Amino acid sequence: MEERKGDAAMVSPRGGPADELGLLTRCRAGDTGAFRILVERYQHRVVGIAFRIVRSRPDAEEIAQDAFVKAWLGVKEFRGDAAFSTWLYRIVAHRALDRIEALKNRMAREAPLEDAETAAASAVAAGGDHARAGPDSRRIARLMELLPEAQRTAVALFYFEEQSVAEIALLLKMPEGTVKTNLSRARAALRKEWERSGRLEVSDEL
Repeated sequence: MEERKGDAAMVSPRGGPADELGLLTRCRAGDTGAFRILVERYQHRVVGIAFRIVRSRPDAEEIAQDAFVKAWLGVKEFRGDAAFSTWLYRIVAHRALDRIEALKNRMAREAPLEDAETAAASAVAAGGDHARAGPDSRRIARLMELLPEAQRTAVALFYFEEQSVAEIALLLKMPEGTVKTNLSRARAALRKEWERSGRLEVSDEL
């Protein structure tokens, strides 16, 4: 793959749709410098999406790397029917859900019953990214860990990444009604758990 370093250096990591279209055209031609710009542009968001789904920073960073590799390998097949970000976030979400399933299977083989000490350690590790957040944010993060994967993913994309129901449906390849159901059930579960210590501000607006 030929890398045109001079061209890549002239393009800012931030840019509009026209700039991104140009970068994608160069990526399809094998320009790794152009793809590096896209990685720099989306890396933080991609890691954030993965982390909110798997609740593990090391796993999220590994998922992000895998997603970018898959995006690079598949960029020639990307037709532009949706925004590049939508296509990339779909890869991330599916990689994250695959990782959760793999971890479940491994835990089922290695430790059918996780003891309380290990569970507590996992919760602390998962909440590490929120160490500087307020008590409400940390509480919400802990409550999200109790949600089923589909609900947690929908909440992460809708509230934290500000994706619309239609965008989430496209990302996860599921009907919009299913996304709304997952969001509704997640809100109900979060509110129920929140009643003990305060009021959870989650909009009902879809």
